[in-house]
Amino acid sequence: MSTLASLSLTRIPAADEALRDEVRAFLAEATRRLPAHIRARSWGGYSTEFSRELAGKGWLGVTLPKEYGGGGRSAFTRYVLVEEFLNFGAPVGSHWIADRQSAPLILKYGTEAQKQFYIPRVCKGEAFFCIGMSEPNSGSDLASVRTKAVPNDEGFVLNGQKIWTTNAHHCQYMIALVRTSGTSEDRHKGLSQVIVDLSLPGVTVRPIQDLSGDSHFCEVFFENVQLGADALIGAEGQGWEQVTAELAFERSGPERLFSSIVLFDQWLDYVRTPSGRTASAQQLAGRVLTELAPLRAMSVSVQEKLVRGESPIVDAALVKELGTTLEQFIPAAIAEDLFSRDTEDVPVELLMTLKYVTEASPSFSLRGGTRDILRGMIARGLGLR
Repeated sequence: MSTLASLSLTRIPAADEALRDEVRAFLAEATRRLPAHIRARSWGGYSTEFSRELAGKGWLGVTLPKEYGGGGRSAFTRYVLVEEFLNFGAPVGSHWIADRQSAPLILKYGTEAQKQFYIPRVCKGEAFFCIGMSEPNSGSDLASVRTKAVPNDEGFVLNGQKIWTTNAHHCQYMIALVRTSGTSEDRHKGLSQVIVDLSLPGVTVRPIQDLSGDSHFCEVFFENVQLGADALIGAEGQGWEQVTAELAFERSGPERLFSSIVLFDQWLDYVRTPSGRTASAQQLAGRVLTELAPLRAMSVSVQEKLVRGESPIVDAALVKELGTTLEQFIPAAIAEDLFSRDTEDVPVELLMTLKYVTEASPSFSLRGGTRDILRGMIARGLGLR
């Protein structure tokens, strides 16, 4: 069966959908004072207070086992939560990576001591993680990483550098893909994942300012950082298998569809007014919605595979590639629509939101795997190369 044929039309179970009204009511109140150009940042936004408020409602770690402080609920419950967080533009960046992939990774591959230590803290909004994958001069070739964790009597000595590390300057921990043996020429062999306490001596974090003026990307330097033996996640040398499974969580969720959704909704509000309604704008709205609906259905289908314990790496790459293409199309098309009009009639807040999303949109096809790499994966999965 081909990758595409294996995606089946899936409905979110009624028990999980039942949560949506409560979440919407909470978010409507929580975000009502935030202007759209701030809400457009959403999972790039950062608020530890908001994350802990969600934790207090049991909405962090909702899929994780109750014995580790989680909610013990379905992954579809989390899907509903994430959709609504993004649709409202809630500032969820602080806990985003820890909740989405770091805690599930530790649950799957970690020792019992690691599970007992880290997962309850994630569920309480007390431990935030970043991902140490990309490196300078490696482009999108993740297998060529050169950061090394050399075994010694105390554990590992870490040296190297990571880049484009989201929110590293706000996080307590990083899960890093490193070499514990061999060289970059060995490709997938010798790669392992380690947990790095970012407060350790020898760790330096430098934020990188992007086009929008935000500084959520960082570069992180490691100089003779001493890690304990308990820093290793899973088996030494199995890092490539672990990290590719982890990326399925990162590439298939609603965040690969809805990065421009606050802008799109605000533009729709304008198009619904007498001064904003034009035939071309209505056609554009229809085009976006007819592309968004099947992409969302594909994303839900990938979620079902994850629920069944599968690792839909190619399927997730397909959703990510098509989703980010639409995310980048939205600000470009809205800009073309608005600037074909008399801009004096366009709300200033809409223009401010458009400015931010336009400046941020080049990163949509970079984060979580670049477009060229994903297209290669998809082509191999479909038997085209």
